[in-house]
Amino acid sequence: MTLDDRFDELVSALSGFYRTWVVYLGLELGFFATLRSAGSDGLTADELANRTGCQLEPSRAWTRAAHAFDLIGAAGERAVVDEDVAVVLLDEQRPEYLGGQFLATIVASLDYERMADFFRTGRPFVNRPARFRRAIERLTVQDIAVFFEEALALLPDLVVALARGGRVVDIHCGGGRWLIAMARRFPDLELVGVEFEPDSAERAVANVAATGLERRIRIETSDIPTMGHAGEFDLAYFQYALHQLADPVGSLRAAWAAVRPGGRLLVLDWCLPSTPDDDRTLLGQLLWGIHLDELFMGSRLYPREGFVELFERAGLPAPELIDLPSGASLFVAARAG
Repeated sequence: MTLDDRFDELVSALSGFYRTWVVYLGLELGFFATLRSAGSDGLTADELANRTGCQLEPSRAWTRAAHAFDLIGAAGERAVVDEDVAVVLLDEQRPEYLGGQFLATIVASLDYERMADFFRTGRPFVNRPARFRRAIERLTVQDIAVFFEEALALLPDLVVALARGGRVVDIHCGGGRWLIAMARRFPDLELVGVEFEPDSAERAVANVAATGLERRIRIETSDIPTMGHAGEFDLAYFQYALHQLADPVGSLRAAWAAVRPGGRLLVLDWCLPSTPDDDRTLLGQLLWGIHLDELFMGSRLYPREGFVELFERAGLPAPELIDLPSGASLFVAARAG
């Protein structure tokens, strides 16, 4: 690569920073959703500002910036959003959904003034503000879509078992959105969410109450390794959660102890690349960036081999590893019936 090429590449990285902020503002202020609802007729910048309750001058600037970054199109003075962009940024039920990633990335970066100090001292920023956990809840909506569209498609026998009913526990359940999705998909399930962060548990209780599913979903606030429930569940599930726990080995042991004979333990997570060649893929670059944030708050991502090692250290059977089309990985351990 020539010096000019390297310069252009790094300028593109700077541009990408501002592009991410333009996406975040378009999501947070409702610009993309409002443009999508306007259809092919689009909206002028002033109409967009009026419909979203925003000021004219910054809204006009956002419209030009979004057009410059190829996030929206222009038909004369009217802005339109391409349906493919809308799907990726707005459709939470699709595995391709990235809106939550953009929201969580910007919210996480608001704490990065402490990052250099973490590198110098090794002291992680453990107590991230509640806004961060709310943003992570938005991010993991994509994981719910990955579970339903990809993981269950490869586990048809699990779908049959869940359709018959039973008991399911979601460990480190966050805002409880996976539990709600499961209750709606499988009406004969009884579900429990275990969460150690009090504000996340409160949000989960509120989310469940808003759906009217309190009789089928119970939220418990508990330290994961001591959560109990020996032999009570047909399925124990970690969704983008195991790597965030202070004691992943103890948490795996507790989850496995909660699985009854014939039941299963599933871990759905995103794994660091295992080889330097994979580092330079788009997914590899994204995951190494996320890993820096995880280290910053005292947790970490793992490569596939790292997850397998956690199972071994916890005394569990070697899991079946399933690589999903989205790039996520699923680890499955089955208890003999």
